[in-house]
Amino acid sequence: MNRLSLTLSRGIARVTEAALGPYQSAVIRIGFAGTWLLFLLREFPHRQELYGPAGPWGWNLAKELTADNHAFTALLWSDGQLWFECCYTLAILAAAALVLGWRTRTASVLFMVGVLSLQNRSVFIGDGGDNVLHLMAIYLVFTRCGQVWSLDARRAARGAAARARGERAPADRVGPVLWAVLGLALGAATVTGRFDNGWLIQALLWTVWAVLGLWWAVGRREAWRQPRMLLDVIANMLHNGALVVIMAEACLIYATAGWYKVQGSRWQDGTAVYYPLHLDYFSPWPGLADLMSSSGTILMIVAYGTVMVQVAFPFTLFNRRAKNVLLVLMMTEHAVIAVVLGLPFFSLAMITADAVFLPTSFLRRLGDLAARARGRFDRRGGRTVPAPRSPEENTADHVGFTA
Repeated sequence: MNRLSLTLSRGIARVTEAALGPYQSAVIRIGFAGTWLLFLLREFPHRQELYGPAGPWGWNLAKELTADNHAFTALLWSDGQLWFECCYTLAILAAAALVLGWRTRTASVLFMVGVLSLQNRSVFIGDGGDNVLHLMAIYLVFTRCGQVWSLDARRAARGAAARARGERAPADRVGPVLWAVLGLALGAATVTGRFDNGWLIQALLWTVWAVLGLWWAVGRREAWRQPRMLLDVIANMLHNGALVVIMAEACLIYATAGWYKVQGSRWQDGTAVYYPLHLDYFSPWPGLADLMSSSGTILMIVAYGTVMVQVAFPFTLFNRRAKNVLLVLMMTEHAVIAVVLGLPFFSLAMITADAVFLPTSFLRRLGDLAARARGRFDRRGGRTVPAPRSPEENTADHVGFTA
C-alpha cells in the first residue's frame, strides 16, 4: 500500500511539476504551423477561388452551412474583399509567428482562429491532412509548445542570464500592448454579435485572454509566489493532458484507417495501391507511377505492409524499439505519398503527427546539430552565438505572454 501511494504521488508530481515533452511539443508546433504556412503561401495566387467571397462556394452558401453546423469562421463576419484579405494575411502572420515561437501563447490562439476561419469557410477544399490540422490547431492552444526552439525561449534565457548577473531584466512592453489590442478586437466582435454561430470559440478566446492577463499580472510581483505556482501547475496539467490527446488522436487515426482497410476487398487482394497511381488527379509524375505499378508483387507488399503497420502501430507504443521502427516506416510512407501522389501537405501533417512519438534523445541531437550548423554560419558572418540551453535551464514559461 505504501509503495502504491509512493508511486501515485510521484506520478502526480511528475504531471504537475513540469510540462513534459518540450521537444516533442516544439516539433509539432513547428510542423503544423509550417505546413499551414506553406499551404497558404502556395495557394496565395488562388486564394480568391478557394476562400474568397466570390469563389465557387459562395458567401451565402457558406453562411447557410455554418448556420446549420455552428462552425466558427471569421471570414463570414463580412463579405467585403478587404476583410477577406486581412483575414488571410493575419492567418499567414500567425502561422509564421508560431513557427518562430514568437509570443507563442498568443500566436497559437491566432493560429487556431486562422485555421478554423479558412477551413470552415470552404469545407469542400482540402484532403485528410486538413482534418488533422484542424484538430491539432485546437490542441496546440493548451500546450506550452515554446519551451525550446523558440524566440520566446531565447528571450527568457537572456532575461535569466541578466538576473544571474545581478542586472534587471528588460520589461516586457510588447506583451501588454498585444494583449490590450486583442482584447479590444475580441470585445468589438462580441458586442457586434459576430459569435452567434461560435459561442464555444468565443468562450475559449475570452478565457485565454483573461488567463494571459492574470499570468502577466501575477508574474510581475515577486510576493505572489503561491498564485504563480498554482498557475504553473494548472498550465502543466493542461499541457500534459493536451499532449496525451494528441498522441491518442494519432493512434486513433492509424487504427481506424488500418481496420477500415482490412475490410476493403481491394486491400485484401493487394490491388488498392494500383488504382490511385492511375488517376490523373493523383499522378503528378506519371512515369514514376507507371514504374511503381509495373510489379504486382511490389504493389501487394506495399498494400499489405501499409495495413499491418497502421493496425500494429498503437500496440507498439509499449516497446520503444518496435515503435521507432514503425515510425520510420510510416514517415517514409508519407514521404513517398507526398512525391508519388502529389499530396505534400497531407504528408507533412501526418509526419508531424508521427513526430510526437520521436525519442527525446534523437530530437535533442537534432537540435544540437542545427545549433552547431547555425553557429558555423554565424561565425562566418562575424557574430558570436550563445551556447544552446537545455529545457531545465529554460525559464520561458515563467515569463508572461511567452512560451
